[in-house]
Amino acid sequence: MESKDLRKQISNLVAKYYAQHHKPKPFVHGKTRIPYAGRVYDEKEMILLVDSALDFWLTAGPYAKKLEKYFREFLKAKEFYLVNSGSSANLIMVSSLKSRKLKNPLKEGDEIVTAAVTFPTTLTPILQNGFVPVFIDCDIGTYNIMPQYLEEAIGPKTKAIFIPHTLGNPVSMDIVLEVAKKHDLYVLEDACDALGAEWGGKLVGTFGNMASLSFYPAHQMTLGEGGGVIVNDSEFAKIALSIRDWGRDCWCEPGKNNTCGKRFNSRHGKLPFGYDHKYVYSHPGYNLKLTDMQAAIGLAQFEKLSSFIEARRKNFTFYYENFQDIEDKIVLPKWEQKAKPSWFGFPITVRKGIDAKGITERLEEANIETRKVFAGNILKQPGFDDISHRIVGDLKNTDEIMVRTFFIGVYPGLSEEMKEYVVEVVKRVFKNV
Repeated sequence: MESKDLRKQISNLVAKYYAQHHKPKPFVHGKTRIPYAGRVYDEKEMILLVDSALDFWLTAGPYAKKLEKYFREFLKAKEFYLVNSGSSANLIMVSSLKSRKLKNPLKEGDEIVTAAVTFPTTLTPILQNGFVPVFIDCDIGTYNIMPQYLEEAIGPKTKAIFIPHTLGNPVSMDIVLEVAKKHDLYVLEDACDALGAEWGGKLVGTFGNMASLSFYPAHQMTLGEGGGVIVNDSEFAKIALSIRDWGRDCWCEPGKNNTCGKRFNSRHGKLPFGYDHKYVYSHPGYNLKLTDMQAAIGLAQFEKLSSFIEARRKNFTFYYENFQDIEDKIVLPKWEQKAKPSWFGFPITVRKGIDAKGITERLEEANIETRKVFAGNILKQPGFDDISHRIVGDLKNTDEIMVRTFFIGVYPGLSEEMKEYVVEVVKRVFKNV
């Protein structure tokens, strides 16, 4: 049998296997766990995954190149680089700010303004690179930085703003960009939760010099693990690629040689003249690439991205409309007029006097998963309680979010039965407090 016929037969068998072993199970009231997030897939992801395995291209290869191209076009970006996680994407972006290839590189001790309600790996690269975070309080309802405090946060050592679009809800980018332009600051966006969200009709992740995406299963689409660096400023294109790929100066594709035509006849730093350019390193770097098998899954997911985002918005709206009559017990989420969120979850802040911990425990007992808004006040976390930092204001809202806020899922795998059950349970729980 010809190899192409074998591949077709294998694909048909994979589709049959999916139908038999992976099709969704029926929802059982009160028994089926309702997750806060999860992978949504069908036979197409599995077929492409197996197809890439048959090629046995274990590192990033043809599937990765195709997915990078699709994202670059979708985002209208200068470059788009796939990486092994959104956390790695953040590391690449912040590390790029120190590159000596920049006109105005940051140095250790320089400050980066960021959110006090955050995910740890938004903050960690700032610390790893020797920068000092400046924390801004966050708003109850949007859960983003309070942009009116941005100007106050700027000091003589401030060189960049690194802001997350929390839970897929866009930050007020007009103010961010205005302050950045006034003070000549770099802007990085953590868009890991916000793929498909828009500000003023423009996709988030396309405003700053660079932005990060995550493709962990909880996000708008998944590669299993995985992430991406969106490069909107051409000055960062080769820098970000270098840091992703071991820190090397060479930009040849895997298996290619001498793209620059100067592999053996150039001088680099203090190396001997003609040192092999493939082994010249211009940055402290890492190997942060993903595999072609992950990218293959991503290609199938990318085709469904718009439907995934719309499903999240639809599920969010269902909860928003149904929770209007318990607004005396909870703070409903809010968003700016120019924002079109791509919701990661449905955040709920309980009113003062209500025990948020008790509420989440009762929801979990009813098989409804809940999650905190990530680290809450990151400075209260044991891994970060003694870091060098600066604070704008008293972080009062941040502390309230830490104690009184949680979120439930809006991911596309929720059925109508599941959503109706969630509404029923949430209302019953809050009725008795």
